[in-house]
Amino acid sequence: MGLFDWWRRRPAPIPEALWQRTLASLPFFATLTVDQQKRLKTLSERFLAEKEFTAAGGLELNDEICVAIAAQGCLPILELGLGAYGDWVGIVVYPDEFVVQREIADADGVVHEFADVLAGEAWEGGPLLVSWRDVQMAGGDYNVVIHEFAHKLDMLNGEVDGIPALHSTLTVDRWESVFFAAYDDFCARVDSGEETIIDPYASEAPEEFFAVLSECFFGIPDVVDAEYPALYALLREYFRQDPLARLRAK
Repeated sequence: MGLFDWWRRRPAPIPEALWQRTLASLPFFATLTVDQQKRLKTLSERFLAEKEFTAAGGLELNDEICVAIAAQGCLPILELGLGAYGDWVGIVVYPDEFVVQREIADADGVVHEFADVLAGEAWEGGPLLVSWRDVQMAGGDYNVVIHEFAHKLDMLNGEVDGIPALHSTLTVDRWESVFFAAYDDFCARVDSGEETIIDPYASEAPEEFFAVLSECFFGIPDVVDAEYPALYALLREYFRQDPLARLRAK
């Protein structure tokens, strides 16, 4: 019986050897202080006790998969607390990219069906889906776990619009002023044909800009700060973390 079987019943300690392998898998874990790593471990254990992991597509769940997703997913809420993920339970893990069937109606009301190939997706009022292969590809500006978990943060206050539930130090007016100025500028850069370091997919919609910039905030904070310093400061205040300062301290 794997540890994730026990976690379904009650919190259990993550074995130290597994935890150290998980921390060694991504550079941004190494920038955390010893105290932050300990708190992340405790938060991950609580997360595993509250969430329900399900395998799909023939994948067999194991401790490595569950702990990797928990650790990456809990990093953004290290200072926000587990309540930020309190309105959903399920995590579905596929071995690789997966297909979701879509329907869309055109201007004439004709419904078109198509297959969407995805590495991850967060459903409003439902589970979060990720590809294990893509979880393992995390690094730099790419992190499917942080991306999808950022969508869950965005959903916490209702509409998925790039404006997450804000704590008392932030106002919606301030968020909109800084966030949408950066978003509009980034969209203009992408539309002009510029090859951006930040994934151009961030220009698809405000909610994707928030998710991609959350990935970059933790993975390449120096780029976010250099290109959008006001947005970096806003995200730093929202997440109550400063990945750039941690990076420079190492």
